[in-house]
Amino acid sequence: MGLLSEGLTQLLIPLAALVGLAFALLQWFLVSRVKVSGSYGEGNGYKDKLIGEAEEGVDSLEVTIKVAEIQNAISIGATSFLFTQYRYLSIFVGVFSAIIFLFLGSVKGFSTKSEPCTYNTGNTCKPALANALFTTIAFLLGALTSVLSGFFGMKIATYANARTTLEARRGVGKAFITAFRSGAVMGFLLAANGLLVLYITINLFKLYYGDDWEGLYESITGYGLGGSSMALFGRVGGGIYTKAADVGADLVGKVERNIPEDDPRNPAVIADNVGDNVGDIAGMGSDLFGSYAESSCAALFVASISSFGISHDYTAMSYPLIISSMGIVVCLITTLFATDLFEIKKVNEIEPSLKRQLLISTVLMTAGIAAVTFVALPSEFTLFQFGTNKAVKNWYLFFCVAIGLWAGLVIGYTTEYHTSNAYSPVQDVADSCRTGAATNVIFGLALGYKSVIIPVFAIAFAIYVSFSLAAMYGIAVAALGMLSTISTGLAIDAYGPISDNAGGIAEMAGMSHEIRERTDALDAAGNTTAAIGKGFAIGSAALVSLALFGAYVSRAGIETVDVLTPKVFIGLLVGAMLPYWFSAMTMKSVGSAALKMVEEVRRQFNTIPGLMEGTAKPDYATCVKISTDASLKEMIPPGALVMLTPLIAGTFFGVETLAGILAGSLVSGVQIAISASNTGGAWDNAKKYIEAGASEHAKSLGPKGSDPHKAAVIGDTIGDPLKDTSGPSLNILIKLMAVESLVFAPFFAAHGGVLFKWL
Repeated sequence: MGLLSEGLTQLLIPLAALVGLAFALLQWFLVSRVKVSGSYGEGNGYKDKLIGEAEEGVDSLEVTIKVAEIQNAISIGATSFLFTQYRYLSIFVGVFSAIIFLFLGSVKGFSTKSEPCTYNTGNTCKPALANALFTTIAFLLGALTSVLSGFFGMKIATYANARTTLEARRGVGKAFITAFRSGAVMGFLLAANGLLVLYITINLFKLYYGDDWEGLYESITGYGLGGSSMALFGRVGGGIYTKAADVGADLVGKVERNIPEDDPRNPAVIADNVGDNVGDIAGMGSDLFGSYAESSCAALFVASISSFGISHDYTAMSYPLIISSMGIVVCLITTLFATDLFEIKKVNEIEPSLKRQLLISTVLMTAGIAAVTFVALPSEFTLFQFGTNKAVKNWYLFFCVAIGLWAGLVIGYTTEYHTSNAYSPVQDVADSCRTGAATNVIFGLALGYKSVIIPVFAIAFAIYVSFSLAAMYGIAVAALGMLSTISTGLAIDAYGPISDNAGGIAEMAGMSHEIRERTDALDAAGNTTAAIGKGFAIGSAALVSLALFGAYVSRAGIETVDVLTPKVFIGLLVGAMLPYWFSAMTMKSVGSAALKMVEEVRRQFNTIPGLMEGTAKPDYATCVKISTDASLKEMIPPGALVMLTPLIAGTFFGVETLAGILAGSLVSGVQIAISASNTGGAWDNAKKYIEAGASEHAKSLGPKGSDPHKAAVIGDTIGDPLKDTSGPSLNILIKLMAVESLVFAPFFAAHGGVLFKWL
């Protein structure tokens, strides 16, 4: 037994979650106190007291009124899209809940009799029908929590974007604090809400399961499946929405018409800003919640079949939740360094401040991991894995979690090096634009491929060490270590789209050049940190999916996965192909939607008199409708591919072939995801590097409308679906297939492989 008692554990976990929620509300309150002196548009539907009197000599009251109008349009568009998307997803959730119940209930013929436990031999476990019911309930809870995570994140972002714009009048430091605090609201809400719901779910289920911990934590895996399935559709749907609008706005507005980004004359500009919130905020929030839920479920399930699972050591079993609790406390302290202890005074201090958040949280969390490991775990325990018993000391687990944490930092900094225009890789891509779009594309692709090397070595090293020390449980807690500072990671990630929207609002409202320079600086730093966030998400997905793979192999009763077996090898080939198939579907979806958007934007420029002169208003609503309709329609085929593959493979080809598919998709998907994400990020920042006039070649070859800038815009446009749709969605693919396989493992083990049996 560890030093921490069960009663104290039961107190500390929900307390940490409540502290996180309280801190999120405090940050929201501070953001809401942005200086105002009245409300605008009473009787016109504006409830937020948003508009303050403009500072003398900076912007007029008329301009600030425009800020409120634009913010209102973005908020309404984002809310409307998410409600429509969630109506579609509610049908999916209902259907898939029935599938879970029917498949798992049929394992023992819907028996209501207790069965001998698989691992805790000699004891009886609850009937299969009960596991089917509780897994279904956990799935519904995970789906609901994921939806709420994305929705609240979107509402916070649309609440904060205009406030960030207005605060930019008082200086870049004030705007930075507003944007970062808004991101922190999302980060702490998601982490605390996810922890609290999972804790409550476990304790409620425990009332029925009692000492059957094996069945309890097996049913909890449905929580991860629910969270990840919503994340898939949120990422794909939101990604198609935002990139269709972004590509349409850039190709016609910037390339053909040579007008600035976010120019109010561009018909697609509102849809573009709405897309930042539904894709990069709501989708990303659901994605990282899914990673957290899956890594927790994987660790809990593997722990339930260890010695402290069988001996009912509640504190040791709750070690994954205690790590997350400590992460909330550490991230709370870390946030103060950005918002209270250090003040941003210059533009060039923004990006170092954000990167400092990663380092501070990692260092503090390392100490926190050491503390919770030695008080929560017994000095030595036994893991039962793959038919063998492995003796593990508690300090082994410290190294497993810590190596996952530091591997995440390495991946983050490597991503930053390859996507920030402060370093040579992106500068080389920008330099290549002087000879046209073709060389820009070649350099960008090469950068993306090269950027895979160090992250893969970091992931491989973390896997080797953690597996050597604590088998699959070590890998599961290493994934939790990488995600332990999720509150800070989400705050940094959400900061980017909020700043991007703030810049767009400043441009559309016609605010001064000085204000736009400040918001552009915030946005540029946000682009890099968003790429870092994607790197974290992909790296953690690799560890999470491997941990889930190990749990699946154990639950399916597979003793060894032999790649020389034909059943496994064909699974490897098919699994390695799936990320390419999935990427092709998502990219074509973006292309099809963007095609309609380009045609509509061209039509408006050609047919609306006075649009280019600024005397007529564009039809924003039609562009919003194009993105909405396309994303809702096009998200279904990629989602169906991911959700149906494990069901079909396990049912018709058996558990071994499905194991090969999971391994193949993991190995292939991680490489493609990192490469796509970093290529797109590099092209984006190469464009901004040229626009800022930092490139000597750009200066010598002329203004923004010159060929180097157009080449950079084309590269950025090509990279948009890579970095914001296909790349981020791939990490959900590999996680979701693994957790779905784990949930359905009892059915596949009992009734799977019907085609091979028939042959």
